[in-house]
Amino acid sequence: MADPSTYRPAPGTIPESPGVYRFRDGTGRVIYVGKAKNLRSRLNSYFADLWGLHQRTQQMVTTAESVDWVTVGTEVEALQLEYTWIKQYDPRFNVRYRDDKSYPYLAVTLDEEYPRLQVMRGAKRKGVRYFGPYSHAWAIRETLDLLLRVFPARTCSSGVFKRAGQVGRPCLLGYIGKCSAPCVGTVSAERHREIVDDFCDFMAGRTDTMVRKLEREMTEASEQLEFERAARLRDDVAALRRAMEKQTVVLGDGTDADVVAFADDPLEAAVQVFHVRDGRVRGQRGWVVEKTEELTTGDLVHHFCTQVYGGEQGESDVPRELLVPELPADADALSDWLATRRGSRVALRVPQRGDKRSLLETVERNAKDALTRHKLKRAGDLTTRSKALDEISDALGMRTSPLRIECFDVSQIQGTDVVASMVVFEDGLPRKGEYRRFIVRGATDDLSAMSEVLRRRFARYLDARAETGEIGEETAGDPDRPGGEDAAALVSDEPRVGALVDPLTGRPRKFAYPPQLVVVDGGAPQVAAAAQALADLGIDDVALCGLAKRLEEVWLPDDEYPVILPRTSEGLYLLQRVRDEAHRFAITFHRQRRSKRMTESALDNVPGLGEVRRKALLRHFGSLKRLSAATVEEITEVPGVGRRTAEAILAALDSDTAKATAAD
Repeated sequence: MADPSTYRPAPGTIPESPGVYRFRDGTGRVIYVGKAKNLRSRLNSYFADLWGLHQRTQQMVTTAESVDWVTVGTEVEALQLEYTWIKQYDPRFNVRYRDDKSYPYLAVTLDEEYPRLQVMRGAKRKGVRYFGPYSHAWAIRETLDLLLRVFPARTCSSGVFKRAGQVGRPCLLGYIGKCSAPCVGTVSAERHREIVDDFCDFMAGRTDTMVRKLEREMTEASEQLEFERAARLRDDVAALRRAMEKQTVVLGDGTDADVVAFADDPLEAAVQVFHVRDGRVRGQRGWVVEKTEELTTGDLVHHFCTQVYGGEQGESDVPRELLVPELPADADALSDWLATRRGSRVALRVPQRGDKRSLLETVERNAKDALTRHKLKRAGDLTTRSKALDEISDALGMRTSPLRIECFDVSQIQGTDVVASMVVFEDGLPRKGEYRRFIVRGATDDLSAMSEVLRRRFARYLDARAETGEIGEETAGDPDRPGGEDAAALVSDEPRVGALVDPLTGRPRKFAYPPQLVVVDGGAPQVAAAAQALADLGIDDVALCGLAKRLEEVWLPDDEYPVILPRTSEGLYLLQRVRDEAHRFAITFHRQRRSKRMTESALDNVPGLGEVRRKALLRHFGSLKRLSAATVEEITEVPGVGRRTAEAILAALDSDTAKATAAD
């Protein structure tokens, strides 16, 4: 492992201009490529305190043995050079969105005398019109299968087309009506091109026009008693409608955009992309990638654009509009660079409202689901779970694997609505029936709240253990021990076997079973507070650790340095999942408490005003401020509210306002 200080550039040698830099390992291989608006500022950040860096960045700078750079004139040039170097060197530490496969398009070869409909991958060529990209080739074939009965255009290769013309017989599609058979002269080249043009119009979004045309022809055929032709046209309309259902309209006609969203944790990020062409979702794709350093959503957008667009494997289809959750710092330069790849202007924007915002939220939900599925992928494998538990026990120096893990987290906003959560994992799987929520009163900060919660949880455990006779007389009767006095009265000569079971419900009692491992959400301070709380209770048979969010370090009590689990460790994945579940459970409860408190108002004290009419008043006026500014007559317009009640409402609101003013 190299020391970054051994290859740090001398002070003053790094320029302050825009540029691109490369880290190389001992063999000279490029392992990381990055760009910067100010090279000196960016590179100096890599040579700061090693423990302050992202875990994977630590690994990168200790693997590298040299760094070099190239200065450029503008940010756009830096983007171009960064893109070129990433393609050239394929650095192992760069975020990788590419999955080394191309995405298929539905192509129409308009440059041929008899245009062909086909699935096409790779670089685009002139004279061919493309629709897509699609996520799978079979999706294109399904669409074609539905549309060929309405638009019987050629789909065969040049060899098959030529051979059919030589023998004078069409292929099977020509016999079943899914090809107009221009190979044997059934239709002229002009007529065949008209069929292809109608197909392109339909795929470009002019679907309603085509459906209305077929319905009009069906009506005319029926009036002329051509019932067989009318029945065929009816089936054609049904086929068009089924094809339209497969390509849901999400935005206005003519919209050409990619909608990109992310979901991430400190070590990984999931990205989902919806390709919208002519207002319809033509395809969808996604990745889960490793994060090389601490990245914002804007940074993820930057890496996504520079790696996905402009490639030779079908990713050169840059849309007119790119909808993202957050703009990167170099948004203008990135937009200009994308414009050079497309050949025309590209808009990079964050939708704020309307259909585009709704679609972005849908893509975000898909990204979150993808990241969740990725994390849970290991949870269903018994062997993987066993490996994770073994890795945790080895890293923490435990004698046995922690079959029961409890994780605690505190949630608050500036000391208000302080709550905490306890989640339970047994054999690597969540045991949701044993999750617990705590309302914390009197705590001044996260540390005191954590101490209180652990004392409450393990004091209950000590009480339950005393009832079973597992606590000796000296321990049970110790008045300094929480619950000690009560426990002394409950201890008998015979252990009460059923004491761990509630006699009324027959279910295990709350807090009756101890964990082998307690995990707290936080670093060294949180672990120290938890260790002190357990020591005060005399609990010395439960392992304790903390998982810090920023660098995913595992902290142990009284240890100066954290335990760093390998990036690919199954034990680290399990600890992350336990920590994230505790955080989710705590913040959900905190939001519920805060929402309930915020809805409490002076209206609660108005006699005769129940919940239904309170909601009706707020729905009618929109807010308490508008309600307090209304007149008695305006309030009585709300159904169920009389004049006397309206006067009481205004009096209560005026009194509440006066109290708030006096407090200020």
